[in-house]
Amino acid sequence: MKISKITVWQVDLPLHEGDYKWSGGKSVETFDSTIVGVETDEGVIGYGEVCPLGPVYLASYAKGVRVGVEELGPSLLGENPLHLEKLNRLMDQAMKGHPYVKSAIDVACWDILGKVSGLPVSSLLGGAYGENFVLYRAISQESPDEMAKKIAGYREEGYRRFQLKVGGDPDTDIKRISQASAQLQPGDKLVADANTGWLKHEAMRVVEAVRDIDVYIEQPCLRYEDCLSVRKHTNLPFVLDEVIDGMPEILKASHDLAMDVVNIKISKFGGLTRAKQARDLCVSLGVAMTLEDTWGGDIVTSAIAHLAHSTPTDFLFTATDFNSYVTQPLANGAPQRINGRMASSMAPGLGIEPMMDVLGDPEFVIS
Repeated sequence: MKISKITVWQVDLPLHEGDYKWSGGKSVETFDSTIVGVETDEGVIGYGEVCPLGPVYLASYAKGVRVGVEELGPSLLGENPLHLEKLNRLMDQAMKGHPYVKSAIDVACWDILGKVSGLPVSSLLGGAYGENFVLYRAISQESPDEMAKKIAGYREEGYRRFQLKVGGDPDTDIKRISQASAQLQPGDKLVADANTGWLKHEAMRVVEAVRDIDVYIEQPCLRYEDCLSVRKHTNLPFVLDEVIDGMPEILKASHDLAMDVVNIKISKFGGLTRAKQARDLCVSLGVAMTLEDTWGGDIVTSAIAHLAHSTPTDFLFTATDFNSYVTQPLANGAPQRINGRMASSMAPGLGIEPMMDVLGDPEFVIS
Protein backbone atom coordinates (compact mmCIF):
# COMPACT_ATOMS: atom_id res chain seq x y z
CA MET A 1 0.00 0.00 0.00
CA LYS A 2 1.33 3.42 -1.00
CA ILE A 3 0.24 7.03 -0.64
CA SER A 4 -0.96 8.17 -4.06
CA LYS A 5 -2.70 11.48 -3.36
CA ILE A 6 -2.95 14.13 -0.65
CA THR A 7 -5.91 16.54 -0.77
CA VAL A 8 -6.24 19.66 1.37
CA TRP A 9 -9.39 21.63 2.22
CA GLN A 10 -10.00 24.76 4.29
CA VAL A 11 -13.14 25.28 6.41
CA ASP A 12 -14.15 28.13 8.72
CA LEU A 13 -15.46 27.14 12.16
CA PRO A 14 -17.55 29.90 13.82
CA LEU A 15 -18.20 29.69 17.55
CA HIS A 16 -21.59 29.24 19.20
CA GLU A 17 -20.73 31.94 21.76
CA GLY A 18 -19.43 34.42 19.20
CA ASP A 19 -15.80 34.57 20.32
CA TYR A 20 -13.21 33.01 22.60
CA LYS A 21 -10.95 35.16 24.78
CA TRP A 22 -7.84 34.34 26.80
CA SER A 23 -4.83 36.06 28.35
CA GLY A 24 -3.31 39.23 26.98
CA GLY A 25 -6.49 40.37 25.25
CA LYS A 26 -6.23 37.59 22.65
CA SER A 27 -9.43 36.44 21.01
CA VAL A 28 -10.75 34.47 18.05
CA GLU A 29 -14.22 34.63 16.47
CA THR A 30 -13.87 32.12 13.62
CA PHE A 31 -11.35 29.31 13.51
CA ASP A 32 -9.53 28.49 10.29
CA SER A 33 -9.30 24.70 10.05
CA THR A 34 -7.40 22.55 7.55
CA ILE A 35 -8.61 19.07 6.60
CA VAL A 36 -6.21 16.65 4.92
CA GLY A 37 -7.21 13.54 3.00
CA VAL A 38 -4.52 10.92 2.38
CA GLU A 39 -5.43 8.46 -0.37
CA THR A 40 -3.70 5.17 -1.17
CA ASP A 41 -3.18 3.28 -4.40
CA GLU A 42 -5.73 0.77 -3.10
CA GLY A 43 -8.44 3.42 -2.82
CA VAL A 44 -8.45 3.77 0.97
CA ILE A 45 -8.71 7.39 2.19
CA GLY A 46 -7.90 8.60 5.68
CA TYR A 47 -8.67 12.05 7.08
CA GLY A 48 -7.02 14.37 9.56
CA GLU A 49 -7.58 17.93 10.73
CA VAL A 50 -5.48 20.64 12.34
CA CYS A 51 -6.72 24.00 13.60
CA PRO A 52 -4.31 26.40 15.34
CA LEU A 53 -5.73 28.73 17.99
CA GLY A 54 -5.04 31.75 15.81
CA PRO A 55 -1.48 32.90 15.06
CA VAL A 56 -0.73 34.25 18.57
CA TYR A 57 -1.09 31.20 20.81
CA LEU A 58 1.71 28.83 19.74
CA ALA A 59 4.30 28.94 16.96
CA SER A 60 1.68 27.89 14.43
CA TYR A 61 -0.87 29.52 12.18
CA ALA A 62 -3.63 28.28 9.90
CA LYS A 63 -2.18 29.24 6.52
CA GLY A 64 1.12 27.75 7.65
CA VAL A 65 -0.55 24.33 7.84
CA ARG A 66 -1.50 24.46 4.18
CA VAL A 67 1.79 25.93 2.98
CA GLY A 68 3.63 23.29 5.01
CA VAL A 69 1.61 20.38 3.65
CA GLU A 70 2.13 21.67 0.12
CA GLU A 71 5.89 21.68 0.78
CA LEU A 72 6.01 18.35 2.63
CA GLY A 73 3.41 16.33 0.74
CA PRO A 74 5.35 15.42 -2.43
CA SER A 75 8.04 13.66 -0.37
CA LEU A 76 5.39 11.31 1.05
CA LEU A 77 4.01 10.04 -2.27
CA GLY A 78 4.83 6.37 -2.70
CA GLU A 79 5.36 5.81 1.03
CA ASN A 80 3.42 3.21 3.03
CA PRO A 81 0.89 5.02 5.28
CA LEU A 82 0.71 1.99 7.60
CA HIS A 83 4.36 2.34 8.63
CA LEU A 84 3.62 5.19 11.01
CA GLU A 85 6.92 5.48 12.86
CA LYS A 86 8.88 5.30 9.62
CA LEU A 87 6.57 7.88 8.06
CA ASN A 88 7.05 10.25 10.99
CA ARG A 89 10.82 9.92 10.73
CA LEU A 90 10.57 10.67 7.03
CA MET A 91 8.48 13.79 7.70
CA ASP A 92 11.02 14.97 10.27
CA GLN A 93 13.82 14.47 7.75
CA ALA A 94 11.94 16.29 5.01
CA MET A 95 10.88 19.23 7.24
CA LYS A 96 12.65 20.21 10.43
CA GLY A 97 10.22 21.28 13.15
CA HIS A 98 6.69 22.50 12.37
CA PRO A 99 4.98 19.51 14.03
CA TYR A 100 1.53 21.04 13.54
CA VAL A 101 2.01 20.76 9.77
CA LYS A 102 2.57 17.00 10.10
CA SER A 103 -0.27 16.33 12.52
CA ALA A 104 -3.21 15.99 10.11
CA ILE A 105 -1.16 13.75 7.81
CA ASP A 106 -0.25 11.47 10.71
CA VAL A 107 -3.85 11.32 11.97
CA ALA A 108 -5.09 10.53 8.44
CA CYS A 109 -2.66 7.61 8.29
CA TRP A 110 -3.99 6.27 11.62
CA ASP A 111 -7.45 6.49 10.05
CA ILE A 112 -6.17 4.44 7.11
CA LEU A 113 -4.57 1.89 9.45
CA GLY A 114 -7.86 1.45 11.27
CA LYS A 115 -9.86 1.08 8.08
CA VAL A 116 -7.43 -1.48 6.65
CA SER A 117 -7.29 -3.50 9.88
CA GLY A 118 -11.00 -3.18 10.58
CA LEU A 119 -10.30 -1.72 14.03
CA PRO A 120 -11.13 1.61 15.69
CA VAL A 121 -8.12 3.82 16.32
CA SER A 122 -8.70 3.48 20.07
CA SER A 123 -7.95 -0.25 19.77
CA LEU A 124 -4.76 0.49 17.84
CA LEU A 125 -3.76 2.98 20.55
CA GLY A 126 -4.08 0.34 23.26
CA GLY A 127 -7.77 -0.32 23.79
CA ALA A 128 -10.66 1.68 25.21
CA TYR A 129 -11.14 2.01 29.00
CA GLY A 130 -14.73 2.02 30.17
CA GLU A 131 -17.76 3.24 28.27
CA ASN A 132 -16.71 6.90 27.99
CA PHE A 133 -14.47 9.59 29.47
CA VAL A 134 -14.75 12.95 31.21
CA LEU A 135 -14.71 16.35 29.46
CA TYR A 136 -13.94 19.88 30.61
CA ARG A 137 -15.44 23.18 29.58
CA ALA A 138 -13.23 26.19 28.92
CA ILE A 139 -14.73 29.48 30.15
CA SER A 140 -13.72 32.39 27.93
CA GLN A 141 -12.21 35.38 29.73
CA GLU A 142 -14.80 37.91 30.85
CA SER A 143 -15.65 39.73 34.07
CA PRO A 144 -15.55 37.66 37.27
CA ASP A 145 -19.36 37.80 37.55
CA GLU A 146 -19.97 36.64 33.99
CA MET A 147 -17.47 33.78 34.23
CA ALA A 148 -18.92 32.57 37.52
CA LYS A 149 -22.48 32.69 36.15
CA LYS A 150 -21.53 30.43 33.24
CA ILE A 151 -20.58 27.53 35.50
CA ALA A 152 -24.21 26.75 36.33
CA GLY A 153 -25.18 26.70 32.66
CA TYR A 154 -22.29 24.46 31.69
CA ARG A 155 -23.08 22.14 34.59
CA GLU A 156 -26.59 21.75 33.16
CA GLU A 157 -24.89 20.49 29.99
CA GLY A 158 -23.15 17.83 32.10
CA TYR A 159 -19.72 19.37 32.60
CA ARG A 160 -18.12 18.94 36.00
CA ARG A 161 -14.66 20.28 35.16
CA PHE A 162 -14.22 23.94 34.38
CA GLN A 163 -11.19 25.77 33.01
CA LEU A 164 -11.20 29.50 33.74
CA LYS A 165 -9.26 31.67 31.31
CA VAL A 166 -7.25 33.96 33.58
CA GLY A 167 -3.78 35.44 33.02
CA GLY A 168 -4.92 39.06 33.11
CA ASP A 169 -4.84 41.63 35.90
CA PRO A 170 -3.96 39.67 39.07
CA ASP A 171 -6.57 41.39 41.24
CA THR A 172 -9.29 40.63 38.70
CA ASP A 173 -8.05 37.05 38.30
CA ILE A 174 -8.21 36.50 42.06
CA LYS A 175 -11.86 37.58 41.92
CA ARG A 176 -12.46 35.30 38.91
CA ILE A 177 -11.10 32.30 40.78
CA SER A 178 -12.85 33.14 44.05
CA GLN A 179 -16.26 33.77 42.50
CA ALA A 180 -16.07 30.73 40.23
CA SER A 181 -15.03 28.54 43.16
CA ALA A 182 -18.12 29.64 45.08
CA GLN A 183 -20.28 28.12 42.32
CA LEU A 184 -18.73 24.65 42.54
CA GLN A 185 -20.58 21.60 43.79
CA PRO A 186 -19.09 18.40 45.25
CA GLY A 187 -17.25 16.51 42.53
CA ASP A 188 -16.54 19.61 40.42
CA LYS A 189 -12.97 20.56 39.54
CA LEU A 190 -11.73 24.07 38.76
CA VAL A 191 -8.63 24.96 36.73
CA ALA A 192 -7.28 28.53 36.52
CA ASP A 193 -5.47 28.62 33.17
CA ALA A 194 -3.27 31.69 32.74
CA ASN A 195 -2.01 30.63 29.29
CA THR A 196 1.44 32.15 30.13
CA GLY A 197 -0.23 35.51 30.89
CA TRP A 198 1.30 36.38 34.28
CA LEU A 199 4.75 37.60 35.11
CA LYS A 200 6.30 35.68 37.95
CA HIS A 201 5.56 38.26 40.63
CA GLU A 202 1.91 38.42 39.51
CA ALA A 203 1.58 34.64 39.59
CA MET A 204 3.08 34.58 43.10
CA ARG A 205 0.41 37.04 44.28
CA VAL A 206 -2.40 35.02 42.76
CA VAL A 207 -1.37 31.62 44.14
CA GLU A 208 -0.87 33.15 47.59
CA ALA A 209 -4.29 34.84 47.49
CA VAL A 210 -6.13 31.65 46.45
CA ARG A 211 -4.09 29.21 48.55
CA ASP A 212 -7.19 28.08 50.49
CA ILE A 213 -9.30 27.48 47.35
CA ASP A 214 -9.58 24.07 45.71
CA VAL A 215 -8.19 25.06 42.31
CA TYR A 216 -5.56 23.83 39.85
CA ILE A 217 -3.06 26.42 38.57
CA GLU A 218 -2.24 26.02 34.88
CA GLN A 219 0.73 27.48 32.96
CA PRO A 220 1.08 30.74 34.93
CA CYS A 221 4.14 32.12 33.07
CA LEU A 222 5.78 32.02 29.68
CA ARG A 223 9.09 30.46 30.72
CA TYR A 224 9.43 26.99 32.21
CA GLU A 225 11.81 28.29 34.87
CA ASP A 226 9.31 30.89 36.05
CA CYS A 227 6.53 28.28 36.19
CA LEU A 228 8.81 26.04 38.23
CA SER A 229 9.52 28.88 40.64
CA VAL A 230 5.79 29.50 41.15
CA ARG A 231 5.23 25.78 41.57
CA LYS A 232 7.77 25.71 44.41
CA HIS A 233 5.83 28.44 46.24
CA THR A 234 2.39 26.81 46.24
CA ASN A 235 0.79 23.60 47.39
CA LEU A 236 -1.99 23.89 44.83
CA PRO A 237 -2.00 21.21 42.10
CA PHE A 238 -0.10 22.41 39.06
CA VAL A 239 -0.65 21.94 35.31
CA LEU A 240 1.86 22.59 32.54
CA ASP A 241 0.80 23.14 28.93
CA GLU A 242 2.51 25.58 26.58
CA VAL A 243 6.05 24.66 27.67
CA ILE A 244 5.44 20.95 27.05
CA ASP A 245 5.94 20.02 23.39
CA GLY A 246 7.98 16.84 23.44
CA MET A 247 9.18 13.85 25.42
CA PRO A 248 12.37 15.58 26.69
CA GLU A 249 10.27 18.36 28.22
CA ILE A 250 8.00 15.83 29.95
CA LEU A 251 11.01 14.01 31.38
CA LYS A 252 12.59 17.25 32.61
CA ALA A 253 9.36 18.49 34.20
CA SER A 254 8.82 15.13 35.88
CA HIS A 255 12.38 15.12 37.23
CA ASP A 256 11.97 18.68 38.53
CA LEU A 257 8.58 17.84 40.10
CA ALA A 258 7.26 20.76 38.06
CA MET A 259 3.69 19.55 37.51
CA ASP A 260 0.93 17.24 38.67
CA VAL A 261 -0.92 17.27 35.35
CA VAL A 262 0.36 17.84 31.82
CA ASN A 263 -1.59 18.90 28.73
CA ILE A 264 -0.84 16.96 25.57
CA LYS A 265 -2.09 18.64 22.41
CA ILE A 266 -2.05 16.31 19.41
CA SER A 267 -0.91 18.83 16.80
CA LYS A 268 1.77 20.30 19.06
CA PHE A 269 3.37 16.86 19.17
CA GLY A 270 2.93 16.27 15.44
CA GLY A 271 0.03 13.81 15.45
CA LEU A 272 -1.24 10.72 17.20
CA THR A 273 2.02 8.78 16.81
CA ARG A 274 4.02 11.15 18.99
CA ALA A 275 1.05 12.03 21.23
CA LYS A 276 0.67 8.32 22.03
CA GLN A 277 4.35 8.11 22.92
CA ALA A 278 3.95 11.12 25.23
CA ARG A 279 0.79 9.63 26.74
CA ASP A 280 2.50 6.31 27.45
CA LEU A 281 5.52 8.08 28.92
CA CYS A 282 3.27 10.03 31.31
CA VAL A 283 1.56 6.83 32.41
CA SER A 284 4.99 5.32 33.15
CA LEU A 285 5.97 8.44 35.10
CA GLY A 286 2.71 8.57 37.05
CA VAL A 287 1.59 11.92 35.61
CA ALA A 288 -2.08 12.63 34.86
CA MET A 289 -3.01 14.24 31.55
CA THR A 290 -5.43 16.49 29.76
CA LEU A 291 -5.65 15.22 26.17
CA GLU A 292 -6.72 17.74 23.56
CA ASP A 293 -5.51 19.88 20.67
CA THR A 294 -5.17 23.57 19.90
CA TRP A 295 -8.70 23.67 18.41
CA GLY A 296 -10.75 22.01 15.70
CA GLY A 297 -14.01 20.46 14.64
CA ASP A 298 -15.38 16.94 14.24
CA ILE A 299 -12.19 15.31 12.93
CA VAL A 300 -9.90 16.78 15.61
CA THR A 301 -12.50 15.84 18.24
CA SER A 302 -12.57 12.29 16.89
CA ALA A 303 -8.78 11.98 17.17
CA ILE A 304 -8.88 13.35 20.73
CA ALA A 305 -11.65 10.90 21.61
CA HIS A 306 -9.66 7.86 20.47
CA LEU A 307 -6.55 8.99 22.34
CA ALA A 308 -8.48 9.85 25.51
CA HIS A 309 -10.64 6.73 25.49
CA SER A 310 -7.52 4.53 25.18
CA THR A 311 -5.84 6.21 28.16
CA PRO A 312 -6.03 4.50 31.57
CA THR A 313 -8.88 6.19 33.41
CA ASP A 314 -6.81 7.06 36.48
CA PHE A 315 -4.36 9.00 34.30
CA LEU A 316 -6.93 10.92 32.25
CA PHE A 317 -7.56 14.18 34.07
CA THR A 318 -9.88 15.33 31.31
CA ALA A 319 -10.26 15.87 27.55
CA THR A 320 -11.92 18.28 25.13
CA ASP A 321 -15.01 18.21 22.89
CA PHE A 322 -14.17 21.02 20.47
CA ASN A 323 -17.02 20.14 18.11
CA SER A 324 -19.42 21.27 20.86
CA TYR A 325 -17.97 24.80 20.70
CA VAL A 326 -18.35 25.41 16.96
CA THR A 327 -21.42 25.80 14.74
CA GLN A 328 -20.12 24.05 11.63
CA PRO A 329 -20.19 20.23 11.51
CA LEU A 330 -17.52 18.60 9.36
CA ALA A 331 -18.14 14.86 9.45
CA ASN A 332 -20.77 12.21 10.00
CA GLY A 333 -20.07 9.74 12.78
CA ALA A 334 -18.11 12.17 14.95
CA PRO A 335 -18.37 11.63 18.72
CA GLN A 336 -20.84 13.85 20.58
CA ARG A 337 -20.91 15.05 24.17
CA ILE A 338 -23.50 13.31 26.36
CA ASN A 339 -23.90 14.61 29.91
CA GLY A 340 -20.37 16.01 30.06
CA ARG A 341 -18.75 12.84 28.76
CA MET A 342 -17.78 11.39 25.40
CA ALA A 343 -16.98 8.04 23.80
CA SER A 344 -14.88 7.28 20.76
CA SER A 345 -16.41 5.52 17.78
CA MET A 346 -16.15 1.75 17.58
CA ALA A 347 -16.19 1.87 13.75
CA PRO A 348 -12.93 1.19 11.88
CA GLY A 349 -10.45 4.06 11.79
CA LEU A 350 -11.57 7.36 13.28
CA GLY A 351 -15.15 6.34 12.55
CA ILE A 352 -15.99 9.50 10.64
CA GLU A 353 -16.89 10.38 7.06
CA PRO A 354 -16.33 14.01 6.02
CA MET A 355 -19.26 16.02 4.71
CA MET A 356 -17.87 16.70 1.26
CA ASP A 357 -20.46 19.41 0.56
CA VAL A 358 -19.12 21.27 3.62
CA LEU A 359 -15.48 20.78 2.62
CA GLY A 360 -16.22 22.09 -0.87
CA ASP A 361 -13.50 22.42 -3.48
CA PRO A 362 -10.01 21.53 -2.25
CA GLU A 363 -7.34 24.16 -1.82
CA PHE A 364 -4.92 21.89 -3.69
CA VAL A 365 -4.16 18.27 -4.51
CA ILE A 366 -0.76 16.57 -4.47
CA SER A 367 -0.48 13.47 -6.64
